[in-house]
Order: sequence, then C-alpha cells, then structure tokens
Amino acid sequence: MPRIVPIRDLKNTTAISALCHEDAEPIFVTKNGYGDMVLMSIETYEKNLFLANVYGKLEEAKQDLKKGRHSSVEDAVSRIRKKHGL
Repeated sequence: MPRIVPIRDLKNTTAISALCHEDAEPIFVTKNGYGDMVLMSIETYEKNLFLANVYGKLEEAKQDLKKGRHSSVEDAVSRIRKKHGL
C-alpha cells in the first residue's frame, strides 16, 4: 500500500529517510491535500530506472518480432564471432 505523508512531515528528515529505506517504495507527499511530490531512496530509484529500461528494451524486442526484424541464434553468433575475430 502506498505511503502518503503531508509536506509538513518533511521537517523530520531522519524519519522520512528511514521510511524511504524501510519500505523500498516511493513515498507520496501531499500539499494542501493534493499530491505534490514523490520521495524514494536512491536504491529504489535505481531499481525503478533499471526496470523501466528493461521493460523498454522488451517492448522494442516485441515490436521487432512483430515487424519480422529478427534472426536465428546461429546467425547472431556468427555475426558476433566475425565482428570480434573469433
């Protein structure tokens, strides 16, 4: 379940930092009852960035398959060996 805190709670930086690290999930910050910011630990940010990159690459691969832009494993290995002189 997402954690939501009011902006005034950001005054207690130690507690907010602890929350970011214990849940490994983003914390949603509200201002006057409305969403304003999202806070997360660097580890959570890097994990989310990595996953977004992986999902983007998978989507690219899916589109390549749909458009017929693919080759056999043997062809791919052959190109890699040729490229690297193996």
